[in-house]
Amino acid sequence: MAILLLIRHGRTKANISGVLAGRTTGVGLDEVGVRQVADLGTRLAGVPLAAVIASPLQRTVETARALYDATPATGEAASRPPLRKDIRLAEVKYGEWEGKHLSKLAKEPLWRTVQQYPSQVTFPGGESLRSVQARSVEAVREHDAAVRAEHGDDAVWAVVSHGDVIKAILADALGCHLDLFQRIGVDPASVSVVRYTSERPFVVRMNDSSISLGEALKPAPPRKGRKRAATKRSDAAVGGGAGGIR
Repeated sequence: MAILLLIRHGRTKANISGVLAGRTTGVGLDEVGVRQVADLGTRLAGVPLAAVIASPLQRTVETARALYDATPATGEAASRPPLRKDIRLAEVKYGEWEGKHLSKLAKEPLWRTVQQYPSQVTFPGGESLRSVQARSVEAVREHDAAVRAEHGDDAVWAVVSHGDVIKAILADALGCHLDLFQRIGVDPASVSVVRYTSERPFVVRMNDSSISLGEALKPAPPRKGRKRAATKRSDAAVGGGAGGIR
């Protein structure tokens, strides 16, 4: 019954420009993302972590490093285990969609299926969202069992991953069909908490960025000099988006 922290990476330039980065190399945190993960590291500095496991992509590794940078050199909660990487927690393979603007992808026929029936989606030249959920849930359950066996039922451990991957894990933990996972929001540098038990998972917290409700509900400022995204307000941000209310 260990406690899992599901952490999404901090914001990137791809997030704010509306580009589906996928597994493109060289996508790191932008200035806002760096501040976000520094704050995250401070928030979690006093939390002893039995394991830290990240997607191997640059933005997730940079985010995971913040958990170490904010930790004092000494003290009861100071020690952090070595950072480990697991490809099963990597971003979705979006195939031919990777690197394209969401405003253009929203005009593709497949977009509506992604929004309404994601369990039926296989990205052209990429993978299916069913396989994403299967691999990521397998990974977290495997690691959770290992942490619990080594450190006990109250051990806390962290996964640093991506928006759609975390949404898929949370949908499984909530007992929701994958077709409902677009109802879940996972903002950059947010933390969701799941406790797995022999009977069922408990979703303790979701999408926590420790910001006030007033701040969370502010509409996003208009983007000068950019085309307005051709998406509906009810559409989920494929890839996780930049956070906030759109």
